[in-house]
Amino acid sequence: MDPASLSVSQRVNLLVKALNGAKRTNEALAACTDGEAMVEVLLDASSRLGLRLSRNDLLATPPIRDWIWWKNKEALLTIGDQRPRHQQDGRDTPAGRPSEGRRRFLGLF
Repeated sequence: MDPASLSVSQRVNLLVKALNGAKRTNEALAACTDGEAMVEVLLDASSRLGLRLSRNDLLATPPIRDWIWWKNKEALLTIGDQRPRHQQDGRDTPAGRPSEGRRRFLGLF
């Protein structure tokens, strides 16, 4: 079976399964200073496995997307919004505008 014929989420799941027990790759991921370095390690692993994942695929697909956010110390949720980060970036509403009826949290003061 050709992995390139699978959906992006299936290929990401294959990558995650391949990382389980891959000592050198996991050590390289742990040594990364930020999310960009992690993406480079993951792109290399993807190419070695023939998964043909792009940088955008890794940045947009869980659980790897969440690992990168965690490494960059970016919150998955923000207080007052209670929406996952991937739903806050404007992809879920036209032109990046908040949906009707949604209130913004403006702070306590």
